[in-house]
Amino acid sequence: MSTTGQIIRCKAAVAWEAGKPLVMEEVEVAPPQKHEVRIKILFTSLCHTDVYFWEAKGQTPLFPRIFGHEAGGIVESVGEGVTDLHPGDHVLPIFTGECGDCPHCHSEESNMCDLLRINTERGGMIHDGESRFSINGKPIHHFLGTSTFSEYTVVHSGQVAKINPDAPLDKVCIVSCGLSTGLGATLNVAKPKKGQSVAIFGLGAVGLAAAEGARIAGASRIIGVDLNSQRFDQAKEFGVTEFVNPRDHDKPVQQVIAEMTNGGVDRSVECTGSVQAMIQAFECVHDGWGVAVLVGVPSKDDAFKTHPMNFLNERTLKGTFFGNYKPKTDIPGVVEKYMNKELELEKFITHTVPFSEINKGFDYMLKGESIRCIITMGA
Repeated sequence: MSTTGQIIRCKAAVAWEAGKPLVMEEVEVAPPQKHEVRIKILFTSLCHTDVYFWEAKGQTPLFPRIFGHEAGGIVESVGEGVTDLHPGDHVLPIFTGECGDCPHCHSEESNMCDLLRINTERGGMIHDGESRFSINGKPIHHFLGTSTFSEYTVVHSGQVAKINPDAPLDKVCIVSCGLSTGLGATLNVAKPKKGQSVAIFGLGAVGLAAAEGARIAGASRIIGVDLNSQRFDQAKEFGVTEFVNPRDHDKPVQQVIAEMTNGGVDRSVECTGSVQAMIQAFECVHDGWGVAVLVGVPSKDDAFKTHPMNFLNERTLKGTFFGNYKPKTDIPGVVEKYMNKELELEKFITHTVPFSEINKGFDYMLKGESIRCIITMGA
C-alpha cells in the first residue's frame, strides 16, 4: 500500500483523564516495527474492561491513552520478521497473544503465552517500550497492546488472528474478547456432555456467552443465576431455561440449586468476579463428577474458602483465561463456528454507533443497557 513505511494521520478517541469523555483527535500512527502489524480498524466494540480501566479503578492510571481491544480490521502493512500476515488480510487483534516459542505456546493445555499474555500496565510496544501513537510529538499510551479506538493501530503480530475474509467484521469483531472467554469456559473447560445440566453465575456478556456454549453443547438444563432479575428474559435467547435470584431465597443458592437438580448440576461456570459466587458455583455441582469453572476476576484481597470434603467427594474446580483459546491458532475456528451457523452472534449486539459518537457506547455500558455496542469506524 502507498502508506507502507510512512506515518499515518487518522482519527482516534483519546482518553485524556480518568472517567472523562473520550476526545476525538488526529493522531500520528508510526509504521510497524519488528514483529508488528499496522491494522486499519473497521469495527470495534466496547467491553466492560475498557470502561473499568477508563474509570481507573484499582490500578495505576495511565493517561492519555487509547482504549479498545475488541475489533476487526484489515492489515495495512507489516514490520520486519512478520511472515504469517500480509497486507489485505482480514484480522482480529486480541488482548493476549501467542508467540509460538514459549513453553505455554508449545503446550496443548495452555494459552498463557509468556511473552504476550495480558498486561494492563504496559503503555508501549514490547519491541522497544515506545508508543506508536503521538499527537504533536507527545506519545499516547497503548492499551492491552491493541488500542482499537483508533482508525489505525499497531499490534504485535502474535496478538493478531487471521480470519476468513468472508466473515462480516461488524459481527465477528466481538469474538476477540468477552464472547470467546465465556464460550470457551463452557466448551473447552467445563465440557458439558449432551443432556447434562449447567449453571451460569452472572448473566452479563461473558455469562451469556457461557450459556451459548452450553446451548451448543446440548445441555438439557441451563440455570441462570443473577442478582438482577431483569436479565432473565433476555437470557432465554441464549438458551437459559431456568433462573435463580439468590435474593429470592432464604437459604444458600448452592442449596437451592442442589434441590432443583437432585444433588447438584453437572457443570457450573462463574462469570461475576464475586468470590461468594465462586464458592457457590463450586458447591452447587454434583459430587462424583461435577465440574465448576471460574472465569470472573476477583478483588485483590479475596480468599476462596470451602471445606476440603467438597474436593474429596470428587467435585472439580478449574479456572480459565480467555476460554482456553490460543489466539492465533483457535480464534479463526470460533469465527468458522459462526460462519457455519453453529454460533449465534447477532443476539449479543444490542447497539451500533458511529465512531464520532463512541461516548454513547460508554453511556449504554454504564447504564447496563447493552451487551455489546458496535462502533463503526468509518461513520
